[in-house]
Amino acid sequence: MSGHSKWATTKHKKAAIDAKRGKLFAKLIKNIEVAARNGGPDPDGNPTLFDAIQKAKKNSVPADNITRAVKRGGGLDGGGVNYETIMYEGYAPGGVALLIECLTDNRNRAASEVRVAVTRNGGSMADPGSVSYNFNRKGVIVVPAEGTDEDAILEATLDAGAEEVKDQGDTFEVICEATDLVAVRSALVDAGIDYDSAEASFVPGLEVDLDAETAGKVFRLIDALEDSDEVQNVYSNADVSDEVLAEIDA
Repeated sequence: MSGHSKWATTKHKKAAIDAKRGKLFAKLIKNIEVAARNGGPDPDGNPTLFDAIQKAKKNSVPADNITRAVKRGGGLDGGGVNYETIMYEGYAPGGVALLIECLTDNRNRAASEVRVAVTRNGGSMADPGSVSYNFNRKGVIVVPAEGTDEDAILEATLDAGAEEVKDQGDTFEVICEATDLVAVRSALVDAGIDYDSAEASFVPGLEVDLDAETAGKVFRLIDALEDSDEVQNVYSNADVSDEVLAEIDA
């Protein structure tokens, strides 16, 4: 669920199978292309591109693939595709709100794939604005838990604009205003604290607690959405406890 739930961490480990890895690589490459097209191919002058490359490296995308994506997006080789960002809104089982972000070169295909994934998995589409009001655009920086702690992260980033640090088990999430993302990320680096990813994200205001049965249905719907090449990110307001995750894993 795009980095702000314990399920994202759990699923990330399980996603090492080839098919999932291929899908993930494709989405990360697309991120790089779009960032390079929008802000130029120089990561030193384009923080969004810098962070897209960092995330790709952390997920073991080959360096050659990253370089080619930067060149395509930046127009350095005359190739590339013009992607547009489209946001769809919907509901998963249990009344869970969904924001579905697509990067696509075919609006009709994206709309069709999103609708099919949602409706076939017990969800429903929603009118624009009926779900998005519950989400705020925030900067989210994911920090591996090993070798650091919540206090150290907060101390390093508070003056740079960090609003809170969330303990997600194997990782911490540093939340800040989207406009403070670069400052907070830089503060971590200056403090010698490694991070996995830093990106603008949608963070829910009110979350919905789920039992194991409902959580399983929500996860299946999100998996179906993320299986689409058109879907780049899925944000939800589902809150799944460690106990429920353990029950699902069992």
